[in-house]
Amino acid sequence: MSHPSHHGSLGSCTLVGAGPGDPELLTIKAVKAIQAATVLLVDDLVSEEILAYARPGARIVHVGKRGGCRSTPQAFIERLMITAVREGETVVRLKGGDPFIFGRGGEEVEHLREEGIEVRVINGITAGLAAVTALGVPLTHRDHAQGVVFVTGHAKTGHAADQHPTDWRQLAATARDARLTLVIYMGVTGVAHIQDELLHGLAGDTPVAVIQHASLPQQRHIATTLARLPFDLAAAGLGSPSVIVVGDVLRGLAAAGLPATRFGT
Repeated sequence: MSHPSHHGSLGSCTLVGAGPGDPELLTIKAVKAIQAATVLLVDDLVSEEILAYARPGARIVHVGKRGGCRSTPQAFIERLMITAVREGETVVRLKGGDPFIFGRGGEEVEHLREEGIEVRVINGITAGLAAVTALGVPLTHRDHAQGVVFVTGHAKTGHAADQHPTDWRQLAATARDARLTLVIYMGVTGVAHIQDELLHGLAGDTPVAVIQHASLPQQRHIATTLARLPFDLAAAGLGSPSVIVVGDVLRGLAAAGLPATRFGT
């Protein structure tokens, strides 16, 4: 690699959350880590504006897997990280959102620690938080939601995962009874199935918002109901990366000028 090890000393590895996209939403700690890196392994959703903080001469390796593409297998990414650290590099694994919220950060930390490499983690604002904030509504509210659930609509495939798929019906019943906001990542592809299952526990007029490219200039969103979700999503043409938010905290959107009739009021 470009910066050989001095006397065989180990480099370092930091997982950095790049946030939802807007470079101004980076933490100061994240910027410092990016500036210090000699090697950056970068996800697809990390913008050029964020990479502009990298030092001159830093090696930038794009290792994204958007849209289910398997071009850069996870094991290969981890081997790159381990090799670079052993060569004395200051490695930053730069991930969209937060490394520990559906960012595979947990897997990477485990595998690097197994190789005797300590890993530092710097949080980033996760898309599910940025998405509702961009609409001017909260994730929790004393009158509407006592908590929030972050859940992926795209579970890991494989024998063990297939035996324990997300129980959307149970989740819907819990969200209804415990007054929880549901924030669904990577749910656009399976939206028809998710909606059908959620309707077993939640009313059809439950408010739903879908936010694409949260925090970025090209951000788009729809406000609808659970009953209409697949139809309105298809009509709007929103795709990945989008976050689906379900719950009564969204009723405030009507006051923000969105059609209240879409919320069954």
